[in-house]
Amino acid sequence: MLLDPTPQAPSTWVDLLRHGEPEGGVIYRGHRDDPLTERGWRQMHDAIGADEEWDAVLTSPLLRCHAFAEALASERGWPLYQDADLRELNFGDWEGCTAEQIKVRDGKRLAEFWAGDEDYPAPGGETLASFQQRVASAWAYWIDRLQGQRILLVCHSGVIRMVMAEILGISAARSVANVQVPYASRSRIRVDDTDHGLFSCLVAHGFRPGQLQLDAA
Repeated sequence: MLLDPTPQAPSTWVDLLRHGEPEGGVIYRGHRDDPLTERGWRQMHDAIGADEEWDAVLTSPLLRCHAFAEALASERGWPLYQDADLRELNFGDWEGCTAEQIKVRDGKRLAEFWAGDEDYPAPGGETLASFQQRVASAWAYWIDRLQGQRILLVCHSGVIRMVMAEILGISAARSVANVQVPYASRSRIRVDDTDHGLFSCLVAHGFRPGQLQLDAA
């Protein structure tokens, strides 16, 4: 039987919460700063249990994350932090476009992008390697700064996938292709500082028990 390394300090627990439904419909929305719809706000409120406690709330600065994070932190009296490196992937010229619109004008490049080909980012956009690097850097910084605390991280599906890639030791492209992150879904990660370095594991992924999953696809 394999034994977990012995922690040197209290575990750090991070609950990653994807934002709810934003205004503007189903489009490529990276750095585009759309607010949540009324349904999106309901999704977010339902994702948080009345008796749940965190020591800190960390958020992307984009409205679809920050507005709810700020409201929750203010209501519960928790410290709030934000980090621009926790924004979604920048889709460049594809920002605000539907998949159908992009297929018409840039179908080959779109297929290559989703195949995980680093040579074909969105035109004027961010490469997957650059995105993974900035998310991994931000993750390492906050895990160190808030060590031993319970953290709620309100962010984006792409950010959650990049964190998953780090935790599970898989490529960013595989995480994008194989990890589903619906609106207002949650992922829990435990991080321990051990004699052998940081030991991180995925504890849960999906929805909290009893969550209504309002239009969460």
